[in-house]
Amino acid sequence: MPATPPESDRSEQLSPVKFSRLSKRGILLGLSISQLACLAAAIASFITGMMLGGAWAIYASIVWVPTIAIAFIPAAGRPIIEWAPVASIWVWRTVTGQRKYRARVTRPRPAGTLALPGDAAALRQYTDPVTGAAMVHDPHAQTLTALIEIHHPSFVLLDPGEQERRVQAWGRVLATGCRSGRVARLQVLERTIPDSGSGLAQWWAEHGRDDGSWVSETYKQLIDRAGPAGERHVSTLSVSLDMHAAARQIRAAGRRLRGASEVLRQEMRTVTTALRAADLHVGEWATPGELAIMLRTSYDPAVTATLDRAGDLGQDLATAGPVAVEETWDRLRSDSAWHAVLWISEWPRSQVFPGFLSPVLLSSGIRRSFTLLCDPIRADLAARDVRKRKVEHISDRSQRQRIGQIEGAEQSAELSDVLQQEADLVSGHGILRFTGLLAVSADTSEELETAVSALEQAAVQASCETRRLVGQQASAFAAAALPLARGL
Repeated sequence: MPATPPESDRSEQLSPVKFSRLSKRGILLGLSISQLACLAAAIASFITGMMLGGAWAIYASIVWVPTIAIAFIPAAGRPIIEWAPVASIWVWRTVTGQRKYRARVTRPRPAGTLALPGDAAALRQYTDPVTGAAMVHDPHAQTLTALIEIHHPSFVLLDPGEQERRVQAWGRVLATGCRSGRVARLQVLERTIPDSGSGLAQWWAEHGRDDGSWVSETYKQLIDRAGPAGERHVSTLSVSLDMHAAARQIRAAGRRLRGASEVLRQEMRTVTTALRAADLHVGEWATPGELAIMLRTSYDPAVTATLDRAGDLGQDLATAGPVAVEETWDRLRSDSAWHAVLWISEWPRSQVFPGFLSPVLLSSGIRRSFTLLCDPIRADLAARDVRKRKVEHISDRSQRQRIGQIEGAEQSAELSDVLQQEADLVSGHGILRFTGLLAVSADTSEELETAVSALEQAAVQASCETRRLVGQQASAFAAAALPLARGL
């Protein structure tokens, strides 16, 4: 048995973490609502045919046999019946021409709107008169969103004690979203963009020593060659205000967007303080021009280097959207790139250390955006949901024992996760629902497939399971690549 390390050594160790499993429990005996509906329809048709007798029993088999087949035969890991909503929406969008978008350059857009395709076309822009920050209003979801860029040191190069301290500090940042009950969503977006070389040139201008020597000339040539071929990592944090939950505070602050901006400004100050306490370097909240650059380069990565050197060019939100977008079943094509969105369907099932995503985030030569959507759940709603799932798990266990079905390890692990969440709530911790998305971009369709395969392999090294989203690539790309805190 290994000896227990001294207390001073334990304080310098990095603690592993464990994620809750994705619940796959159905309504009854592991069956979903759609499967139960198909099963009920099959039983009803079978009984009806037997009661009528004769040829009707044969005719009824034409109904109940296919019904049972689509309820239980899997396709791409899911029963066929569960593909019905995705396929029906896809067919409807195809018939109504919603899979293609073309910017109408001869017709100006309404004032205050964002030039984005799909359901994101309803978004409105609002400039905060106090901070000058760009706030995005979603009139359908009733949210108001602002974002800030974060600069941080390389986490993987820190010693274990410092990593542990920063992990705890980041946990306190996320906890700020659970306390007030007014934050609808936090979005952490980390993306790679082509580097124009201006960053290296600026560093050399500030720290270099241009004395005409052989060493300085070699450095200058290296910067000129390596700069445009490199890539930059940009991290942002978006805070989305739930205008329904904050209705009383909004009315007290002046109603409408003016009052909502005042309430969101309070959350922005709280988040900024928490970020600085976590030793993260933050600047000012993104202005309309900075947000316009982010939106434009997401759909048109080829123009990134040009806009980086062009000063104020391209900083108009009214024209920051794509010129053309075409969506297919499993990919998206925009101005200068092809895109595909992957969903992290399973986080590591075993204990991992906080740097487990390094193979994904540090993969070089791939243009990608990694988004972590954090949805805070109010304490009373979280407690109610945990109690409901606990009762359902216990009821399912009793039902399985009654019919003689053996409980699997997966059901036991899900119940253990529910009990752990209940213990965390009792201890005063907040509950957040995490969704991980990866948007991959490339110049051609063939290069896109290569990049997707490489990123899927990197996810395997990170002990994660990814699934390519189909039938919803446009909305998934808006959620994964745009810093607007939008969900799926």
